Amino acid sequence: MRKLVLPVAACAVVLAVKFARAQEIDVAVGGSTLFSAKSTSASQAYPPPPERGGTYPTASAQVVFKNHLGFNVETAFRYKQGLYNGYQRYRPVLSDVNGVFAPRVGDKSIADFMAGFGAETLIFYNHFANCNFAACPILISGNHFLLHAGGGWRYYLLGRLFVRPEAHYYYVFDNTEFHSGHVLRLGASLGYTFGRK
Repeated sequence: MRKLVLPVAACAVVLAVKFARAQEIDVAVGGSTLFSAKSTSASQAYPPPPERGGTYPTASAQVVFKNHLGFNVETAFRYKQGLYNGYQRYRPVLSDVNGVFAPRVGDKSIADFMAGFGAETLIFYNHFANCNFAACPILISGNHFLLHAGGGWRYYLLGRLFVRPEAHYYYVFDNTEFHSGHVLRLGASLGYTFGRK
């Protein structure tokens, strides 16, 4: 058994090196903001607000293979707490996993088209609680399933360093806390490509 450990470990290292050379790995951080429709009805005293505005820091990582197909994971969260209907502090977090198609469109640019699914986590902060108990909840959260479609244009500035303007559309299921489940996120990322470019 011990005689097999060294050859198996050597094979694993060789396969990992070949795998890394046969793909590109992109990591990026950025910023964005949300856009969504506003209620035009005056029939409710406190209509659900639109899910829009705010600064959303983002982080993403993707792997693309030689055939320009791959996968992507990303997350975006509201940097400062929002004010829900002028009263309750809240913070949304959008996370998704996607399939990616990334064709080269020039010497220094690559398009990123993606579609997938994920979840929106809404965190509501309980700053106004009047509890007589030792364990009073300070936040309440809810999760919603979402579908995601997005795209960006990676332009390589220096070597493997790129900037990517991007747009992301989310359909959030059962998004009863806000006026609409249709959410658009626009922003840009700065990233780096490891491996093949």
